[in-house]
Amino acid sequence: MTTEMPLKVLVVDDALLYRKIISEALSELPGIEVVGTAGNGKIATYRISSLNPDILTLDIEMPQMNGLEVLEWLRENAPDVGAIVLSKFTKEGGKMMVKALNLGAFDFIEKTGGNTMAENKKALKDAIWPMLKTYSRRKEVREILKGKAGLSKTDKSGFLKKSDFSSAVRRMRMISGHNSAIIGIGISTGGPEALSRMLPQIPGNLNVPILIVQHMPAAFTQTIASNLNDKCAIEVRAAVDGEPLIPNTALFAPGGKQMKVVKRADGKTFIVRVTDDRPENNCKPSADYLFRSIARCYGNRATGVIMTGMGYDGALGLKLMKRNGAAIIAQNEETCTVFGMPKEPIEAGIVDVIAPLDKIAEEICRTVRSGK
Repeated sequence: MTTEMPLKVLVVDDALLYRKIISEALSELPGIEVVGTAGNGKIATYRISSLNPDILTLDIEMPQMNGLEVLEWLRENAPDVGAIVLSKFTKEGGKMMVKALNLGAFDFIEKTGGNTMAENKKALKDAIWPMLKTYSRRKEVREILKGKAGLSKTDKSGFLKKSDFSSAVRRMRMISGHNSAIIGIGISTGGPEALSRMLPQIPGNLNVPILIVQHMPAAFTQTIASNLNDKCAIEVRAAVDGEPLIPNTALFAPGGKQMKVVKRADGKTFIVRVTDDRPENNCKPSADYLFRSIARCYGNRATGVIMTGMGYDGALGLKLMKRNGAAIIAQNEETCTVFGMPKEPIEAGIVDVIAPLDKIAEEICRTVRSGK
């Protein structure tokens, strides 16, 4: 952790054994303080008010008040308190997990069934430690940004007012005459909520296909796609191996698989290939894997979009896309749940536009239509 103050965690789970495993695992991590536990959501809300935690570990299925209801309560009453959801990745659990992420859960961990308590503790520590470090960094950034509130637009430092941070589009270079024929999107932590806000802003007559890599387990892909399809003017669904690219259709890479674009035998049209190729950047699906194929097949008639997420997946693929003349859009730090994936492309100088979440769809449309 980079903060001097420990990150305060409240453990919320209706199973006594899990509360014990989680509490002991967290207590062994540096910079973490377990401030209390709760056996259901109702108790958790009382303890949030008195213990003032930074983040919860949150079970979904609990009596009296479940995890989804706790997340709704947090939105209304304690928006600065985060939550990492722990659940089993069943089909039904997957649906509830997607709802949790759409309600603002920071991230999720699968409840494992190790042979011993020691195995369970180790698995939990390995999974949750990077998330807690990332959450701590995000908390610091947001506190810094709060400190910039009230600065004048004419301040000599050049800082914008806090109210302007989330709405400002920064153009690193002008994209003139661009005429993209495909959009590729890479996204991870915070993705379901971000996509549920961004994709519905895409008009039904965009007239190009969209391919999306969202880091998610296989059990979640169909649920995310189905939820988005209900909200969007374009069609949204999971990709099927061998299908053609269709305008006004967004295809998700299935969880646990890789997705790429390849040319058909005619050399003129393109199809999607869903493969079992190895992970890249510990990710399967991987944004780099998709972006490389778009760079090869579409050259300068493509747009790469990199959004909220932990890690650096997508950076190398975007570099190749930019080298081939593609337009590159990155989500800004202020609206990212985690400013990991957009950070490296921005720092590498390959990004054309840095946009807040609510302006990304508009910027995508500019790259498709500016050349028409």
